[in-house]
Amino acid sequence: MMLRTRGKSAVQARTHWVVLAAVLIALGLALAVQGYTHHLAGIGDDSVRSDRSAAGVPSAVAHGGPIIDARGNSIRTVAPPDHTIALTFDDGPDPTWTPRILDVLRAHHVHATFFVVGTAAIDHPELVQSIVAEGHEIGVHTLTHADLGTAPEWRRQIEIQGAQQAIAGITGKTASLLRPPYSSENDAVTDSLWSAIRSTASEGYLNVLSTMDSEDWRRPGTAEIARNLIPSESQGQVLLLHDGGGDRSETVAALDSALTRLSEQGYRVTSVGDALGIASMRPASAMEQVSGTVFVWGLRLSDLLVTAISWVLVASGVVTIVRALLVVGVASRHSRMTRRGRRHVDMPLRPEVIEPVTVIVPAYNEAAGIEAAVRSIAASTHPVEIIVVDDGSTDATADIVEALGIPGVRLIRQENGGKPSALNTGLRAASHDLVVMVDGDTVFEPGTVHRLVQPFADPRIGAVSGNTRVANRGGILGAWQHVEYVVGFNLDRRLFDVAECMPTVPGAIGAFRREALVRVGGVSEDTLAEDTDLTMSLCRDGWRVVYKDDAVAWTEAPATLNALWRQRYRWCYGTLQAMWKHRGAVVQGGAAGKLGRRGLGYLLVLQVLLPLLAPVVDVFAVYGLVFLDPLRIGAVWLVFLVVQLLMAAYAFHLDRERLRPLWTLPLQQIVYRQLMYLVVIQSVFTAFAGMHLRWHRMERYGSLRVPTSEVG
Repeated sequence: MMLRTRGKSAVQARTHWVVLAAVLIALGLALAVQGYTHHLAGIGDDSVRSDRSAAGVPSAVAHGGPIIDARGNSIRTVAPPDHTIALTFDDGPDPTWTPRILDVLRAHHVHATFFVVGTAAIDHPELVQSIVAEGHEIGVHTLTHADLGTAPEWRRQIEIQGAQQAIAGITGKTASLLRPPYSSENDAVTDSLWSAIRSTASEGYLNVLSTMDSEDWRRPGTAEIARNLIPSESQGQVLLLHDGGGDRSETVAALDSALTRLSEQGYRVTSVGDALGIASMRPASAMEQVSGTVFVWGLRLSDLLVTAISWVLVASGVVTIVRALLVVGVASRHSRMTRRGRRHVDMPLRPEVIEPVTVIVPAYNEAAGIEAAVRSIAASTHPVEIIVVDDGSTDATADIVEALGIPGVRLIRQENGGKPSALNTGLRAASHDLVVMVDGDTVFEPGTVHRLVQPFADPRIGAVSGNTRVANRGGILGAWQHVEYVVGFNLDRRLFDVAECMPTVPGAIGAFRREALVRVGGVSEDTLAEDTDLTMSLCRDGWRVVYKDDAVAWTEAPATLNALWRQRYRWCYGTLQAMWKHRGAVVQGGAAGKLGRRGLGYLLVLQVLLPLLAPVVDVFAVYGLVFLDPLRIGAVWLVFLVVQLLMAAYAFHLDRERLRPLWTLPLQQIVYRQLMYLVVIQSVFTAFAGMHLRWHRMERYGSLRVPTSEVG
């Protein structure tokens, strides 16, 4: 729906940036959560990692029982009764080994305590539910298997609370038993680990260490693990095994034989809670269940999001590489055909076009550059009629043209009606069948018009696009735009020419068959990209539109970021309007179908969808640098940069340009690219919101000069 007031439009325009910022912040948080839970820690071996200082560890802990209760002012420790073994498993659940261990326990009618890692539990909730359903006990082993002894307090809180929320969200119960990762027996408790134990005790947890380590994490072999599981004395023990963290086939085999021997020797094997006669798990409150469920689904969604983005990145990378190979390959073919004097293999050589041409220059407040533009066209080696249509200028544009007194130059004054109106006025006044349209901020080389109209020797040609180059390319902003014109616009035009789906003949330099223009009703005012709209109309009418790379025009590019934004915003929004207007070409045949399926498809993927995904890609790149391998991420970026540099170097070679501006390409990929992506986002939002976009006229700088020689 079209918004009717400027105030509402301004509010809407601000709102979408707020929405974009909110989406990127949410995405960043999701990636941060996913990166934290999957890449800042990991399940590895259980060798002790904390410092070795134990000066602050109470003697009651260092020489006491493996279950430590430090929840109050006093510290108590306890061990299972004699001939009782508390069987514990760490680092699970694992989809391969946990079910097999449960099978062994079921066969021996034994219950155990499983200290689960929160992220593994979220990945395999059905295993956690099976553990509880079969009467086993769940304990906390942190969220990501982090070393609590070296972690700061904020991370300890995240690790413990996150694991508890995962358990509550999956099982509907909470656990009071906790085993710090990388812990061992009491005499191995260090100052840092003791600090972690006190911290978790303040949250209400009983810390469970071990008295017998199977050392299955070393994978010493089934026989040795089995021997490590058999106590040499009758006193109660806490056995440590693992059901996750790697290959546990030795653990499964050793457990089966050890349980048989322990039963034969009269040991009672059970869970920690049962061994102590306590209920270590209780039903979670409604709030705890809701919080846990939200937490679990939040992590799952973050995982899905990262997976989806990963596939999008792969697709984007493939598209980028394919596009680079495609445009370079097609540009090479286009160059060969140009040297042979033909556009396509099915187009034979034609006689030289020498008939006069009408050049239409629409002008609105072009005083800064109109003289250079008109003089350059008047100096053409091809016979030309020049019609300058002053579209209600408020400066001296018309007076300057009149004062030139150049033969063959006609000035038409009209009230301001917009560029399409000015072009149509010039078209009605044109004396010749071939028409060239040129912006008032553009200058031609002497041979430009002659070269531009040569394809009209073929009666199938309805329009010809010339080669637009940036005149004011000084400074980094000018260099960036120069690179964009040569690498982006001109390479793409070569591709569109060969594929016979040219979507745009630029307003800076385009030639048309008057008959073709009349058949499509002249220049339409339906969109802000009248040049794109007109070109698409010609293609849909069956005309072929081609590219003449040696017909060069020099134009002024925006010299400030604000001016660049306004220009590109208008271009992008107008292109979206034209794409929507001509969407029916997708299902048409002939030239229209080529435009619809090839041209519009290319624009949709390369100039709309990929830019819309660019902020996500950039956020993911930061994620990769922080949580993944920075060297690998940097190497991937370097590969893409090299591809861009090679493609740019070839494009500069085709346009016979010096390579010096390419030093700005790496910075262009970081800074300039972001601006262009934001332009696309703004344009797409504007289009979907139905807001009316006013014409943004670019500021003129008067930097154009009449060429004194050909640039070749």
